[in-house]
Amino acid sequence: MKNKVLLTAAVTGAGDTTAKSSYVPVTPKEIAQAAIESAKAGATVAHVHARDPKTGGISHNVDHYREIVDRIRESETDVIINITSGGGGDFIPSLDTPAAGGNGTDIQTPAERHEPVGELLPEMCTLDCGSVNFGDMLYMSPTDWLRDQAKLIQDSGVKPELECFDTGHLRFAKQLVNEGLIDGDPMFQFCMGIPWGMDADVETMLYMRDRLPENAHWSAFGIGRMQLPILAQAAQLGGNVRVGLEDNIYLSKGVLARNDQLVDKAVTMLSSNDIEVMTPEEARQQFGLRNPYGGKKA
Repeated sequence: MKNKVLLTAAVTGAGDTTAKSSYVPVTPKEIAQAAIESAKAGATVAHVHARDPKTGGISHNVDHYREIVDRIRESETDVIINITSGGGGDFIPSLDTPAAGGNGTDIQTPAERHEPVGELLPEMCTLDCGSVNFGDMLYMSPTDWLRDQAKLIQDSGVKPELECFDTGHLRFAKQLVNEGLIDGDPMFQFCMGIPWGMDADVETMLYMRDRLPENAHWSAFGIGRMQLPILAQAAQLGGNVRVGLEDNIYLSKGVLARNDQLVDKAVTMLSSNDIEVMTPEEARQQFGLRNPYGGKKA
């Protein structure tokens, strides 16, 4: 679909942004509402994490995910749901307990990471394709675990978005494709500017894009002040795009944003360059996604 892109709204994430902005949604109701408002503003996809309603921290509770998904699906607004499958990968180094990790370590098995995806069957889910120094912690996604997780996703019929935080992640994601663990045309996402992954610049984006399989689709996002510059560059270079409070909490310098405002700003930027945003139904057809509504919602 020439001059059309898939626009994802990553509405909450799992970081400590709740302490920095009251606009970051926390409860299942708030997260679902943020997804619905983002869709009304023009987003094709809502990427969701669940948070603990009491603490605001990360939640692996399938019931929290179920409430988010049910509220979105029962609304009158169509949006593709993309659930994270990257939870439970946080390893905090500790000199006292180096093998077990220190306070804050949160590791789940592949089956545990897949549970919300396997039970709720969204159209899409993320798959983080390698380990990386993520700020001061280590995000752990060992290769054999990723193979197991990719197989679980494949068996569920959900489309994985192969998230690459560094160049080696792209190499392993392509290995998953070569091993037959990814069905259809693969979808890659370049996660740019995370400390200490790949840089958020056009040279790195081109390096990644030019090493994709011929039948691949791709997307890119930047964090913080690089969110909109990376969006503009990705769209111009043939990629799909993402905004949202998971990656950036500001609308402009010093001005806190809502998710729908970031989506609206992205739609305006894309439109000024003669680029349209796909509808959810167009994206389901373009990328071979399952339709949870049985074709009733478009």
